[in-house]
Amino acid sequence: MWDETGEKDRQGTLLARDELARLQRRSDRQGLLRLTGHLALVCGTGLLYAVAVERGRLLVSVVAAIPFGFTLVTMFAAMHECVHRTAFKSRWLNDGVAWFAGLISFYNSTFYRPYHGWHHRFTQIRGRDPELDDPKPTGLWSYVLELSGATWWVGKLRTHARCALGRLAGYGFLDDRTGPTVVRSVRLQLLAYAAALAGGGRSVLVYWLLPLAAAQPLLRAILLAEHTGCSEDDNPLSNTRTTHTLLPVRFLMWQMPYHAEHHRYPSLPFFALEPVHRALGPHLANVARHGYLGMHLQFVRSLIPRRRPKSTS
Repeated sequence: MWDETGEKDRQGTLLARDELARLQRRSDRQGLLRLTGHLALVCGTGLLYAVAVERGRLLVSVVAAIPFGFTLVTMFAAMHECVHRTAFKSRWLNDGVAWFAGLISFYNSTFYRPYHGWHHRFTQIRGRDPELDDPKPTGLWSYVLELSGATWWVGKLRTHARCALGRLAGYGFLDDRTGPTVVRSVRLQLLAYAAALAGGGRSVLVYWLLPLAAAQPLLRAILLAEHTGCSEDDNPLSNTRTTHTLLPVRFLMWQMPYHAEHHRYPSLPFFALEPVHRALGPHLANVARHGYLGMHLQFVRSLIPRRRPKSTS
């Protein structure tokens, strides 16, 4: 699905073959440590949120929902890493954790694997990269709508419904082998949601959907930064953005802010991306050194129409 071994760029050899081979080594230990830490943060922030809800403190509950929700939405990053089968050395761990993480974050890993494979194969290529089927914001209103997560929720509900009904036309990345597997996986996921709702509808709403919705804008902001404003060609040094950010964000996003490094070497496990950044960083065309806030402020400025100077004649 994606390049697993290449080590040359248009800029020349950036990583020696033996160094790349060393960095590509996966580790069940590293993956389990990161997963355990992520789940511990889910439980810790969830406990604080639950206490605020049970005590009826509305304002505190709203504030607490955001960090708790962020630990939930960033299970997407765990799924993403496992879809590449780089989170763990064991294939069964990658596939099992990918499905579980997708369940928590409202993604389906079985669908996402071929979808994401095409994204890596055809990054930023119009008509081929499936991520470009979702248009980037072109004005302030579409930007706010995108960050709200509203379009994401609608898209996810539509996609899950289509897959569950077996309506796979238009998904060029699915074929006769992957299509039926995706249908079964999505049906099982929706069945799990239905069972959860039947067993505790209010709890599902309060302790999962509401925090997930509250923090979805943060994930939208992170993902929007990955390719927006980058070159629309096949050069991984310019078609993807790396963003400098805080350690907690890098931790919960499984190092995906080093996104250009990930796209250049998609076979690298998450814990190898920061070391690679030291070698690759100087060659990257798009590095947001002032973090996600700096990147978005610059992007918003580009969306505001410039006033023409008044004529003095």
